[in-house]
Amino acid sequence: MVQTPAKNMTLEEFLKLPETKPASEYIDGQVIQKPMPQGEHSAIQGELTTAINGVVRSQHIARAFPELRCTFGGRSIVPDVSVFIWERIPRKENGGVANVFLLFPDWTIEILSPGQSVTKVTKNILHCLKYGTHMGWLIDPEEQTVFVYVQGQQIEVFDESDQYLPVPSFANELRLTVGDLFGWLLE
Repeated sequence: MVQTPAKNMTLEEFLKLPETKPASEYIDGQVIQKPMPQGEHSAIQGELTTAINGVVRSQHIARAFPELRCTFGGRSIVPDVSVFIWERIPRKENGGVANVFLLFPDWTIEILSPGQSVTKVTKNILHCLKYGTHMGWLIDPEEQTVFVYVQGQQIEVFDESDQYLPVPSFANELRLTVGDLFGWLLE
């Protein structure tokens, strides 16, 4: 769903709007609402966030956040999973996690929902890479395929059950195959 403002909306104006469910993103002056996550999307998002945090969070290496608003480079996007290296997580004075993240994630993960634009999602991943994100994943549950984006490298496609998915170096202890990822849909 695309909502076109009566006048050109600025990022600052967008950030003052109330949050929507599902989340809306600010891209090139437009407010674009994400589709409502459905079963496959939700299952993969929940399990993947838990799997990543199981490897990196307890060691204070990084932390995965589901549906976190990230505002940087003139956009305000909400990746399905955003992973931040521990030292880059914005903090409040008491050391707790801040509410506002005005920076790019170190690893961005998007999960396609039925009817969602592959082009829009890919542009968000490329925007993240342009500003410093190490890696982006685009997970397509229907095709059981994962596209992996790394800055300055050719896109890689993973669609064989026994293939291990590449991860950023800070998460190298995460060993996950394509079969593991899409196996979460069978449980």
